[in-house]
Amino acid sequence: MLKTENAKEVNAMDVQTLLNMVKKRAEELGVKTILVASTTGETGAKVAESFSDYNVVVVTHSTGFVAPDVQELKTENRERILKAGGKILTTTHAFGGLGRAVRRKFGTYQSDEIVANTLRIFGQGVKVAVEIAIMAADSGLLSVKEDAISIGGSGGGADTALVLRPANVQDFFDVKVHEIICKPWL
Repeated sequence: MLKTENAKEVNAMDVQTLLNMVKKRAEELGVKTILVASTTGETGAKVAESFSDYNVVVVTHSTGFVAPDVQELKTENRERILKAGGKILTTTHAFGGLGRAVRRKFGTYQSDEIVANTLRIFGQGVKVAVEIAIMAADSGLLSVKEDAISIGGSGGGADTALVLRPANVQDFFDVKVHEIICKPWL
């Protein structure tokens, strides 16, 4: 985990600082897959361009997340990601989807949203980083037999990076978070 004189410094960290930390750790551990959550694709493009020698998977919001038929990934960022050799995954959120529909319709939470809210006690970025690893594994873009570094954020950019071993959603409790490279002070 990031050690600083003042742990609150992590909150002010820019994306490039986080990427430098991730690259260093990936090299030390021999990790070859970098996952990143990206809404508009700006952060995803930065990661794909910075990690061209890695298997980069950029995970977007599902189409319709903010409004019917709307995809938030910007075309120019999609092109940057693909040009840099990154892959793009657009699918239903592992901790959302059907459970969110039940909550909206009947006003009750399902297990997937309870898990999401529990992970948020460590920060939104931790929840996102775990969730996108599961989504990438379910989509076949990440093996459950290899470690990866997963990057998430708390609303814009990226502020959290985890070294983890993913699992498929039906085996959620097999996910192993080996290390928190960095996360914001809560």
